Amino acid sequence: MSAQISELVRRWDDQQAAYIADREKRFDVILDVLELQHAHAPFTVVDLACGPGSLSARILEKFEHASVVGIDYDPMLLELARQSSTRFGDRLQLIDADLAGADWPNSVAAPVQAIVSTTALHWLQPQQLVEVYRQCRELLSPAGVLLNGDHFRFDGRSPAIGRWAKAHDEQTQRSAFAAGAPEWESWWDELRATHGIGALTDERERRFAGRDATAPTAVDFQLAALAQAGFRESGTVWQLFDDYVVYGVR
Repeated sequence: MSAQISELVRRWDDQQAAYIADREKRFDVILDVLELQHAHAPFTVVDLACGPGSLSARILEKFEHASVVGIDYDPMLLELARQSSTRFGDRLQLIDADLAGADWPNSVAAPVQAIVSTTALHWLQPQQLVEVYRQCRELLSPAGVLLNGDHFRFDGRSPAIGRWAKAHDEQTQRSAFAAGAPEWESWWDELRATHGIGALTDERERRFAGRDATAPTAVDFQLAALAQAGFRESGTVWQLFDDYVVYGVR
């Protein structure tokens, strides 16, 4: 991995941590569940919308007996993941696939023991999310677990904690940007200027053109979607204001 690619990944993590308070804690909770499920036996994890591979890398670094299948539709982030993860060899498989389509599960050799995602599935329309959860359940082995960490924005039923969450987010961003974290657009400008990745800008724009913005969902919708998808157990394993890790057990 070149120094430039390493720095891009580091700055991605800094940028994401500006918008996601205690991002590493969210990762730690997911890793803790995986460890409790698979302390010693080899296991395979699918990382949905893996981006540049932040969570995939943490899984592979912590568990020498794990392998990861990372799936993403963003060609620029996927190329960054490829260039930054060569040290993992064949323990990491990266797949270019659209979760909003019907065919992405065909690229995964089922069954897998776990499926994870962070800060990603909110891009799906609600009806698409229910279908993705159903597809995930079909890919999982018996007692396999799905873990999704994301912001599930509060609706009008919870005005007080909604205000607290907004204020906390703003405070986190001010501190992070003051410490030198890049903002979203400035980081993307860096990526577009990167040789071998910036050339994929037009393809990225083509893929995501015309996709409607998605409405925020509350955590109760997420749990209902998991139940509708057929998971026999679902709930939350972590919460910080409107940031959660939800789980489903096949």
